[in-house]
Amino acid sequence: MKAGIRIRTRTGSVRPAPGPVRDSLAVLAALALPAEVLLALTDGAAAAATGAALLTTVALALGRYAAGGAAQDAGLRRPTRVLSGRAPALGRWRRTVADALGDDGEEHLRTVMRPQLQRLFAARLAERHGVEMYRNPDRARALVGNTLWPWIDPGAPAPQPTLPEPVLRSLLDRLESL
Repeated sequence: MKAGIRIRTRTGSVRPAPGPVRDSLAVLAALALPAEVLLALTDGAAAAATGAALLTTVALALGRYAAGGAAQDAGLRRPTRVLSGRAPALGRWRRTVADALGDDGEEHLRTVMRPQLQRLFAARLAERHGVEMYRNPDRARALVGNTLWPWIDPGAPAPQPTLPEPVLRSLLDRLESL
């Protein structure tokens, strides 16, 4: 005889822990069969067919849930918004990079490029490392690196008015490697 897990209740009595999913589905199936027979005997074949369709739908939904279909991002949880506003797309990056490295790079770095980099780093740090860049900047600095952190530090201005191309390459390489 297999020893099962036992749970002690508040009253001090000991009861067995709930069985695995297979046992639960077996109990549900055992209850569904008499319900179908009862429907067929009382209301006819149409009611039995409707009941069978309903029971099948419920069984599939419960089976999917029990198998872990709702574990991660199955639409049952409210999605977490890491980025404020729209997610940065890569479609305009060529233009954004060209503008940041161009003659008017100072204004573009302050208004477009640096906020975009900050959002990308914040999303990557939250996604892959569980670190919120704005709430835990020390941990984010440790992950990004002390040399690149001043360029995306949300609490301080950029170290230079323009973004040198080697720094941009290093930032993008680091973003990719995080």
